[in-house]
Amino acid sequence: MSSDLPIIALTAGEPAGIGPDLCVLLARQAFPARVVVLADKTLLAARARSLRLPLAIVDYAPLADQPAPPGALEVMHVPLAAAVQPGALDVANSRYVLDTLRRAAQGCLSGSFDALVTAPVHKGIINDAGIPFTGHTEFLAELTATPRVVMMLVGGGMRVALATTHLPLKEVPAAITRDSLSEVIRILQRDLVSRFSLPRPRILVAGLNPHAGEGGHLGREEIEVITPALDVLRAEGLDLRGPLPADTLFTPRMLAECDCVLTMYHDQGLPVLKHASFGGGVNVTLGLPIIRTSVDHGTALDLAGSGKADPGSLLAALELACAMARR
Repeated sequence: MSSDLPIIALTAGEPAGIGPDLCVLLARQAFPARVVVLADKTLLAARARSLRLPLAIVDYAPLADQPAPPGALEVMHVPLAAAVQPGALDVANSRYVLDTLRRAAQGCLSGSFDALVTAPVHKGIINDAGIPFTGHTEFLAELTATPRVVMMLVGGGMRVALATTHLPLKEVPAAITRDSLSEVIRILQRDLVSRFSLPRPRILVAGLNPHAGEGGHLGREEIEVITPALDVLRAEGLDLRGPLPADTLFTPRMLAECDCVLTMYHDQGLPVLKHASFGGGVNVTLGLPIIRTSVDHGTALDLAGSGKADPGSLLAALELACAMARR
Protein backbone atom coordinates (compact mmCIF):
# COMPACT_ATOMS: atom_id res chain seq x y z
CA MET A 1 0.00 0.00 0.00
CA SER A 2 1.41 3.41 -0.98
CA SER A 3 1.98 5.76 1.93
CA ASP A 4 1.27 8.74 -0.35
CA LEU A 5 -1.85 7.63 -2.15
CA PRO A 6 -4.82 6.39 -0.08
CA ILE A 7 -6.60 3.31 -1.38
CA ILE A 8 -10.36 3.72 -1.16
CA ALA A 9 -12.70 0.72 -1.42
CA LEU A 10 -15.98 1.62 -3.13
CA THR A 11 -18.90 -0.81 -2.99
CA ALA A 12 -21.33 -0.45 -5.90
CA GLY A 13 -24.43 -1.14 -3.81
CA GLU A 14 -27.73 -2.53 -5.09
CA PRO A 15 -27.00 -3.77 -8.63
CA ALA A 16 -30.44 -2.79 -9.95
CA GLY A 17 -30.10 0.76 -8.64
CA ILE A 18 -27.96 3.74 -9.58
CA GLY A 19 -24.86 2.55 -7.70
CA PRO A 20 -23.31 0.95 -10.82
CA ASP A 21 -24.18 4.07 -12.84
CA LEU A 22 -22.35 6.26 -10.35
CA CYS A 23 -19.31 3.98 -10.41
CA VAL A 24 -19.16 4.18 -14.21
CA LEU A 25 -19.35 7.98 -14.03
CA LEU A 26 -16.37 7.98 -11.65
CA ALA A 27 -14.12 6.73 -14.42
CA ARG A 28 -14.26 10.27 -15.80
CA GLN A 29 -13.04 11.81 -12.53
CA ALA A 30 -9.59 12.18 -10.97
CA PHE A 31 -9.05 11.70 -7.24
CA PRO A 32 -6.03 12.01 -4.96
CA ALA A 33 -6.39 8.30 -4.27
CA ARG A 34 -6.66 4.83 -5.81
CA VAL A 35 -10.35 3.99 -5.97
CA VAL A 36 -11.06 0.25 -6.07
CA VAL A 37 -14.65 -0.66 -6.98
CA LEU A 38 -16.03 -3.88 -5.51
CA ALA A 39 -18.62 -5.14 -7.96
CA ASP A 40 -19.28 -7.62 -10.74
CA LYS A 41 -17.20 -6.58 -13.78
CA THR A 42 -19.91 -7.65 -16.21
CA LEU A 43 -22.45 -5.50 -14.36
CA LEU A 44 -20.27 -2.39 -14.69
CA ALA A 45 -19.55 -3.08 -18.35
CA ALA A 46 -23.25 -3.59 -19.10
CA ARG A 47 -24.23 -0.40 -17.26
CA ALA A 48 -21.59 1.56 -19.17
CA ARG A 49 -23.14 0.32 -22.41
CA SER A 50 -26.59 1.39 -21.19
CA LEU A 51 -25.19 4.83 -20.46
CA ARG A 52 -23.32 4.88 -23.77
CA LEU A 53 -20.09 5.67 -21.99
CA PRO A 54 -16.70 4.15 -22.76
CA LEU A 55 -15.26 2.17 -19.87
CA ALA A 56 -12.10 0.15 -19.42
CA ILE A 57 -11.85 -2.21 -16.46
CA VAL A 58 -8.53 -2.86 -14.71
CA ASP A 59 -8.36 -5.87 -12.40
CA TYR A 60 -7.53 -4.99 -8.80
CA ALA A 61 -3.83 -5.45 -8.10
CA PRO A 62 -2.94 -5.18 -4.41
CA LEU A 63 0.65 -4.08 -5.09
CA ALA A 64 -0.19 -1.40 -7.65
CA ASP A 65 0.83 2.12 -6.66
CA GLN A 66 -1.05 4.18 -9.24
CA PRO A 67 -4.77 4.78 -9.84
CA ALA A 68 -6.52 3.44 -12.90
CA PRO A 69 -5.95 5.63 -15.99
CA PRO A 70 -8.62 8.11 -17.13
CA GLY A 71 -11.67 6.34 -18.49
CA ALA A 72 -10.98 3.18 -16.47
CA LEU A 73 -12.03 1.66 -13.15
CA GLU A 74 -9.92 -0.59 -10.95
CA VAL A 75 -12.28 -3.40 -9.94
CA MET A 76 -12.18 -6.19 -7.39
CA HIS A 77 -14.53 -8.66 -9.07
CA VAL A 78 -17.36 -9.99 -6.92
CA PRO A 79 -19.70 -12.22 -8.98
CA LEU A 80 -23.43 -11.63 -9.15
CA ALA A 81 -25.78 -14.50 -8.43
CA ALA A 82 -28.22 -13.53 -11.19
CA ALA A 83 -28.34 -11.28 -14.24
CA VAL A 84 -29.45 -7.70 -13.56
CA GLN A 85 -32.13 -5.62 -15.21
CA PRO A 86 -31.78 -1.94 -14.22
CA GLY A 87 -34.63 -0.98 -11.91
CA ALA A 88 -35.72 -4.58 -11.20
CA LEU A 89 -34.84 -5.87 -7.73
CA ASP A 90 -33.93 -9.55 -7.35
CA VAL A 91 -33.59 -11.31 -3.99
CA ALA A 92 -31.01 -13.62 -5.58
CA ASN A 93 -28.46 -10.80 -5.52
CA SER A 94 -28.92 -9.77 -1.89
CA ARG A 95 -26.01 -11.88 -0.67
CA TYR A 96 -23.85 -10.42 -3.44
CA VAL A 97 -24.51 -6.93 -2.05
CA LEU A 98 -23.48 -7.97 1.44
CA ASP A 99 -20.46 -9.84 0.10
CA THR A 100 -19.10 -6.66 -1.47
CA LEU A 101 -19.54 -4.86 1.85
CA ARG A 102 -17.95 -7.68 3.82
CA ARG A 103 -14.90 -7.91 1.55
CA ALA A 104 -14.41 -4.16 1.52
CA ALA A 105 -14.65 -3.84 5.30
CA GLN A 106 -12.31 -6.78 5.84
CA GLY A 107 -9.86 -5.13 3.45
CA CYS A 108 -9.97 -1.99 5.57
CA LEU A 109 -9.40 -3.98 8.75
CA SER A 110 -6.42 -5.80 7.21
CA GLY A 111 -4.85 -2.59 5.93
CA SER A 112 -5.36 -3.33 2.23
CA PHE A 113 -7.70 -0.32 2.01
CA ASP A 114 -7.52 3.00 3.82
CA ALA A 115 -11.23 3.79 3.76
CA LEU A 116 -14.60 2.48 2.63
CA VAL A 117 -17.17 4.40 0.57
CA THR A 118 -20.57 2.81 -0.02
CA ALA A 119 -23.12 3.34 -2.78
CA PRO A 120 -26.76 2.84 -1.75
CA VAL A 121 -28.28 -0.54 -0.94
CA HIS A 122 -31.95 -1.55 -0.80
CA LYS A 123 -32.81 -2.67 2.73
CA GLY A 124 -36.15 -4.13 1.73
CA ILE A 125 -34.89 -6.61 -0.85
CA ILE A 126 -32.15 -7.83 1.51
CA ASN A 127 -34.77 -8.52 4.18
CA ASP A 128 -37.02 -10.14 1.56
CA ALA A 129 -34.15 -12.58 0.96
CA GLY A 130 -34.47 -13.67 4.59
CA ILE A 131 -31.41 -11.73 5.78
CA PRO A 132 -32.11 -9.38 8.71
CA PHE A 133 -30.64 -6.01 7.70
CA THR A 134 -31.35 -2.53 9.03
CA GLY A 135 -28.60 -0.64 7.23
CA HIS A 136 -24.92 -0.20 6.42
CA THR A 137 -24.25 1.37 9.81
CA GLU A 138 -25.50 -1.56 11.86
CA PHE A 139 -24.03 -4.16 9.47
CA LEU A 140 -20.55 -2.68 9.68
CA ALA A 141 -20.79 -2.33 13.45
CA GLU A 142 -21.52 -6.05 13.76
CA LEU A 143 -18.87 -7.00 11.23
CA THR A 144 -16.15 -5.03 13.05
CA ALA A 145 -17.37 -6.07 16.52
CA THR A 146 -18.02 -2.43 17.41
CA PRO A 147 -20.52 -2.18 20.30
CA ARG A 148 -21.76 1.28 19.38
CA VAL A 149 -21.45 3.47 16.31
CA VAL A 150 -22.78 6.93 15.52
CA MET A 151 -24.33 8.10 12.26
CA MET A 152 -23.35 11.61 11.19
CA LEU A 153 -24.20 13.43 7.98
CA VAL A 154 -22.07 16.21 6.55
CA GLY A 155 -23.36 18.77 4.08
CA GLY A 156 -24.78 22.24 3.61
CA GLY A 157 -22.17 23.61 5.99
CA MET A 158 -23.42 21.34 8.78
CA ARG A 159 -22.48 18.19 10.64
CA VAL A 160 -25.52 16.45 12.11
CA ALA A 161 -25.15 13.34 14.27
CA LEU A 162 -27.88 11.05 15.60
CA ALA A 163 -28.33 9.62 19.09
CA THR A 164 -30.47 6.82 17.57
CA THR A 165 -30.60 5.60 13.98
CA HIS A 166 -33.11 3.34 12.23
CA LEU A 167 -35.78 2.88 14.89
CA PRO A 168 -39.55 3.24 14.79
CA LEU A 169 -40.38 6.58 16.39
CA LYS A 170 -42.30 4.96 19.24
CA GLU A 171 -39.12 3.12 20.31
CA VAL A 172 -36.88 6.20 20.42
CA PRO A 173 -37.56 7.45 23.99
CA ALA A 174 -36.70 4.11 25.58
CA ALA A 175 -33.53 3.85 23.51
CA ILE A 176 -32.17 7.13 24.90
CA THR A 177 -30.65 6.51 28.32
CA ARG A 178 -27.98 8.39 30.25
CA ASP A 179 -25.45 5.70 29.42
CA SER A 180 -26.32 5.41 25.74
CA LEU A 181 -26.32 9.16 25.24
CA SER A 182 -22.98 9.50 27.03
CA GLU A 183 -21.47 6.80 24.81
CA VAL A 184 -22.74 8.51 21.66
CA ILE A 185 -21.33 11.88 22.71
CA ARG A 186 -17.94 10.40 23.67
CA ILE A 187 -17.68 8.72 20.24
CA LEU A 188 -18.74 11.93 18.54
CA GLN A 189 -16.22 13.98 20.50
CA ARG A 190 -13.37 11.54 19.86
CA ASP A 191 -13.93 11.28 16.10
CA LEU A 192 -14.45 15.00 15.61
CA VAL A 193 -11.03 15.45 17.19
CA SER A 194 -9.21 12.58 15.48
CA ARG A 195 -10.90 12.37 12.08
CA PHE A 196 -11.94 16.00 11.53
CA SER A 197 -9.04 17.77 13.25
CA LEU A 198 -11.26 19.78 15.60
CA PRO A 199 -9.24 20.16 18.83
CA ARG A 200 -12.26 21.18 21.00
CA PRO A 201 -15.52 20.52 19.18
CA ARG A 202 -18.52 22.68 20.02
CA ILE A 203 -21.58 20.42 20.06
CA LEU A 204 -25.21 21.54 20.20
CA VAL A 205 -27.55 18.89 21.62
CA ALA A 206 -31.24 18.80 20.74
CA GLY A 207 -33.95 17.87 23.18
CA LEU A 208 -36.24 14.95 22.45
CA ASN A 209 -39.59 16.65 22.95
CA PRO A 210 -41.14 19.79 21.46
CA HIS A 211 -39.61 22.90 23.04
CA ALA A 212 -37.08 20.58 24.74
CA GLY A 213 -39.83 19.40 27.07
CA GLU A 214 -41.11 22.87 28.11
CA GLY A 215 -39.81 22.44 31.66
CA GLY A 216 -41.31 18.96 31.95
CA HIS A 217 -44.79 19.86 30.69
CA LEU A 218 -44.18 18.21 27.29
CA GLY A 219 -42.04 15.30 28.47
CA ARG A 220 -39.46 14.65 31.14
CA GLU A 221 -36.63 13.04 29.11
CA GLU A 222 -34.73 16.33 29.03
CA ILE A 223 -34.86 16.63 32.83
CA GLU A 224 -34.34 12.99 33.76
CA VAL A 225 -32.00 11.72 31.01
CA ILE A 226 -30.45 14.28 28.68
CA THR A 227 -29.44 17.07 31.06
CA PRO A 228 -27.86 14.74 33.67
CA ALA A 229 -25.81 13.02 30.93
CA LEU A 230 -24.65 16.36 29.53
CA ASP A 231 -23.75 17.70 32.98
CA VAL A 232 -21.38 14.78 33.63
CA LEU A 233 -19.66 15.26 30.27
CA ARG A 234 -19.45 19.02 30.68
CA ALA A 235 -17.68 18.44 33.99
CA GLU A 236 -15.10 16.43 32.04
CA GLY A 237 -14.44 19.41 29.78
CA LEU A 238 -16.64 18.71 26.75
CA ASP A 239 -18.13 21.80 25.11
CA LEU A 240 -21.82 20.93 25.03
CA ARG A 241 -24.89 23.17 24.82
CA GLY A 242 -28.35 21.86 25.43
CA PRO A 243 -30.76 20.26 25.48
CA LEU A 244 -32.10 22.82 23.02
CA PRO A 245 -35.44 23.01 21.18
CA ALA A 246 -34.93 21.40 17.78
CA ASP A 247 -37.24 23.86 15.99
CA THR A 248 -34.84 26.77 16.60
CA LEU A 249 -31.59 24.79 16.73
CA PHE A 250 -30.82 25.04 13.02
CA THR A 251 -30.92 28.81 12.67
CA PRO A 252 -27.83 30.45 11.13
CA ARG A 253 -26.90 32.14 14.41
CA MET A 254 -26.92 28.86 16.33
CA LEU A 255 -25.06 26.93 13.63
CA ALA A 256 -22.37 29.59 13.44
CA GLU A 257 -21.50 28.82 17.06
CA CYS A 258 -21.05 25.06 16.72
CA ASP A 259 -19.06 22.36 14.94
CA CYS A 260 -21.75 19.68 15.12
CA VAL A 261 -25.38 19.19 16.08
CA LEU A 262 -26.51 16.04 17.90
CA THR A 263 -30.16 15.19 17.39
CA MET A 264 -32.10 12.51 19.18
CA TYR A 265 -33.58 10.63 16.21
CA HIS A 266 -33.33 10.20 12.46
CA ASP A 267 -36.09 12.51 11.25
CA GLN A 268 -35.33 15.24 13.76
CA GLY A 269 -32.03 16.24 12.19
CA LEU A 270 -31.68 14.77 8.73
CA PRO A 271 -34.53 16.60 6.94
CA VAL A 272 -32.81 19.91 7.70
CA LEU A 273 -29.44 18.77 6.44
CA LYS A 274 -30.85 17.08 3.36
CA HIS A 275 -32.87 20.16 2.50
CA ALA A 276 -29.63 22.14 2.53
CA SER A 277 -27.44 19.61 0.75
CA PHE A 278 -29.37 16.81 -0.94
CA GLY A 279 -27.32 15.34 -3.74
CA GLY A 280 -24.12 16.58 -2.14
CA GLY A 281 -24.31 15.34 1.44
CA VAL A 282 -22.20 12.59 2.96
CA ASN A 283 -23.07 9.94 5.56
CA VAL A 284 -20.17 9.15 7.92
CA THR A 285 -20.12 6.27 10.41
CA LEU A 286 -18.27 7.28 13.57
CA GLY A 287 -16.90 4.87 16.15
CA LEU A 288 -15.76 2.18 13.71
CA PRO A 289 -12.12 1.06 13.59
CA ILE A 290 -12.26 1.95 9.87
CA ILE A 291 -13.20 5.06 7.89
CA ARG A 292 -16.58 4.76 6.20
CA THR A 293 -18.50 7.35 4.22
CA SER A 294 -21.55 6.99 2.02
CA VAL A 295 -24.00 8.82 -0.20
CA ASP A 296 -26.98 10.61 1.33
CA HIS A 297 -29.58 9.09 -1.02
CA GLY A 298 -31.17 5.78 -1.92
CA THR A 299 -31.02 3.39 -4.83
CA ALA A 300 -33.25 5.47 -7.19
CA LEU A 301 -34.37 2.39 -9.11
CA ASP A 302 -36.34 4.52 -11.57
CA LEU A 303 -33.14 6.27 -12.68
CA ALA A 304 -30.92 3.20 -13.06
CA GLY A 305 -29.44 2.97 -16.55
CA SER A 306 -31.11 6.22 -17.65
CA GLY A 307 -28.13 8.54 -17.56
CA LYS A 308 -29.96 10.86 -15.15
CA ALA A 309 -28.20 9.85 -11.91
CA ASP A 310 -26.33 12.67 -10.19
CA PRO A 311 -22.92 11.62 -8.84
CA GLY A 312 -22.58 14.66 -6.57
CA SER A 313 -23.07 12.88 -3.25
CA LEU A 314 -20.75 10.01 -4.19
CA LEU A 315 -18.06 12.45 -5.30
CA ALA A 316 -18.40 14.28 -1.98
CA ALA A 317 -18.23 10.97 -0.07
CA LEU A 318 -15.04 9.99 -1.90
CA GLU A 319 -13.46 13.40 -1.34
CA LEU A 320 -14.25 13.29 2.38
CA ALA A 321 -12.94 9.71 2.69
CA CYS A 322 -9.71 10.78 0.98
CA ALA A 323 -9.31 13.71 3.35
CA MET A 324 -10.00 11.56 6.42
CA ALA A 325 -7.55 8.89 5.21
CA ARG A 326 -4.82 11.47 4.74
CA ARG A 327 -5.33 12.68 8.30
